[in-house]
Amino acid sequence: MTVQIWLLVAFVALQLGVGLFIGRRVRGAADFFVAGRRLPATLVFASFLAANIGAGSTVGAASIGYQIGLGAWWWNASAGIGSLVLAAWAGPRLWQLAYDRGFLTVGDFFEWRYGRGVRGAAGLLVWFVSLAILAGQLVGASSILQVVLGWPRWAGALAGGLVAVVYFVAGGLLSSAWVNLVQLSVKLVGFSLATVFALALVGGWDAFATAPGVPATFTTFTGPSGHWFSQLMLLAPAFVVSPGLVQKAYGADSQRAVRIGVMVNAVGLLLFAICPAVLGMAARVMHPNLTDVNLALPTLLAVDLPPVIGTLTLAAVLAAEISSADAVLLMLSTSLSQDLYRRFVAPQADDDRVLFVARLAAVVAGVTGVGLAVVIPTVVDALKIFYGVITATLFVPMVAALLTRRGGQVECLAAMAAGLSAWMAAAFGPFPWIAAGLPASAFGLLASAAAFGVALLARGGR
Repeated sequence: MTVQIWLLVAFVALQLGVGLFIGRRVRGAADFFVAGRRLPATLVFASFLAANIGAGSTVGAASIGYQIGLGAWWWNASAGIGSLVLAAWAGPRLWQLAYDRGFLTVGDFFEWRYGRGVRGAAGLLVWFVSLAILAGQLVGASSILQVVLGWPRWAGALAGGLVAVVYFVAGGLLSSAWVNLVQLSVKLVGFSLATVFALALVGGWDAFATAPGVPATFTTFTGPSGHWFSQLMLLAPAFVVSPGLVQKAYGADSQRAVRIGVMVNAVGLLLFAICPAVLGMAARVMHPNLTDVNLALPTLLAVDLPPVIGTLTLAAVLAAEISSADAVLLMLSTSLSQDLYRRFVAPQADDDRVLFVARLAAVVAGVTGVGLAVVIPTVVDALKIFYGVITATLFVPMVAALLTRRGGQVECLAAMAAGLSAWMAAAFGPFPWIAAGLPASAFGLLASAAAFGVALLARGGR
């Protein structure tokens, strides 16, 4: 075995060891779902940033950089802008409600505000759409193992899924938060060094502008026409209301921890955004004829960079995919066990039974995610499904719930149905207004807001 393989194996073993050790502290559903509400700002920051730097932020953003250039910065930067709103406004408010009323999931919040039917609809929606983002993380993990070990996609996805499922099942959010701290340290060091070395490798910034075959906008921050707006509308709203991120905020020990931890995470995303964009651009210069853009980042790291730097960053990318996978497993397991099973199937179920269902749901989700990872073409394709649906269906109801007491179950369900229908029509139908620059997520968001308002007026503003 090469040094690269040994180091990756050791890093995976370290993650499993930390996760299993911390998992011994789990004593009930509150520990598993929200880490007992005792995460300090440091762990809130680590848990958020580790989850946010995942397959889309690394392999996906680098593949965008490979294709369009510096405009790939907007993928992570848009997530950072949404995180700023979560830190300054939505996050602290949601934490206080969760603390006062004992919320464990976003479904608890929706039922309190809109009713039992909304909880069920949101739980089913989150369950099915989250499988797409889980598949995206596993596509990213498989790309690393495909380059380093020569494994087929299904084998790499299975290995990445197995690691995430094992330590998540052991301790839920409590295990994930501590493993995320280890993962984040490797990510930040690895990507910072790789970016510096990649720039030196290609001969400096001027090499990007003069590389043959690159688009005219390759070195501009905005990218092709309309690209920055599409990314902003797709990602920023989703990072304000994503159920997995809100639930991580529930795990904080105070409003202050939410505000500081999520804010530092937002700044980290804005700064980190340059790294995968530059690495993707360097891969375009070094390997202009790649047939699979998912392999742009792992190919550059494994083939071109010095072995120590390349291996460290490969470990960072693998950590990114696995840490985001555990955040998705949190959404999947809690939406099924707490929002659906405990509320609609077995209301009298005790903590032990709910924990068993949550862990079983994580295993089933992991297997399903591996299957989807084999058929979904790219990381970005998978993540666009998740972020688009979350933006179109949950953003308006959650923001409305925090802003006003008007509107109830009818308005919320109308907004969710209209947003989802509009997003699907815009995403999969060749309509002229989309070609004119209105992204599918924005179309769904507008339809959702309009439906909420119309229903509110029709019911006399109740």
